[in-house]
Amino acid sequence: MTPEKNLIVNADDLGWSPGVNRAIAECHAHGVLTSASLMVTGRAIAEAVRLSRRHPRLSVGLHWDVWGEDEREFDLGDVRAVRDEFARQLETFYALMGRLPTHVDSHRHAHRDERVMPVFEELVEPLGVPLRGDGRVRFVGKFYAQWEWKKTEMRYVSPTFLGQMLADDARDGWTEFSCHPGFVTPGYDAVYDAEREVEARTLIDESVRRAVTANGITLASYTDWAQQPTRA
Repeated sequence: MTPEKNLIVNADDLGWSPGVNRAIAECHAHGVLTSASLMVTGRAIAEAVRLSRRHPRLSVGLHWDVWGEDEREFDLGDVRAVRDEFARQLETFYALMGRLPTHVDSHRHAHRDERVMPVFEELVEPLGVPLRGDGRVRFVGKFYAQWEWKKTEMRYVSPTFLGQMLADDARDGWTEFSCHPGFVTPGYDAVYDAEREVEARTLIDESVRRAVTANGITLASYTDWAQQPTRA
């Protein structure tokens, strides 16, 4: 049997703003986006929860956030604070969604800091869901327009670049491509904003859908990952 290429296209920052929410919904309904990660700290969280209910096939995980876009201070070296904040955000997620997250990751990859990655592996293990970077789903974060902080290169979020990623990086097994689509709306001020709109256009570009088919890729979600026969 030929191994299957299962690709999860996951949008970070669901709940951050109305424009981010709307772009995620459009990229899911009309593009290749299959999953999203919910910021329970987001200013548009209530709308995000309503959106998720209108799109039941969109897998929704927890996007643990302690910094936001406003450079809040949080000491990742304080392991007790990390544990407490994870418990608080997980409880809030459950209260909002009525279920556990389908996966866990974090804003600006905070959880992958070497001081806390083992803590997160311990905290997420009882949930039975993938933690970004734990090896169960291969993570590829190249679809991003600021490989260097505050230096924008839009070619890295173009349809051509994503098409090449589909050819090179969506391998046998399970892979996640992260993305950050969004529309700039009043009150939204962030280092990464105009880039989000380009991402959104790329994720619904018909050439990207053709590249998925041409490379024998199956678009999947974290819900699909959990329903694998081998896991059952």
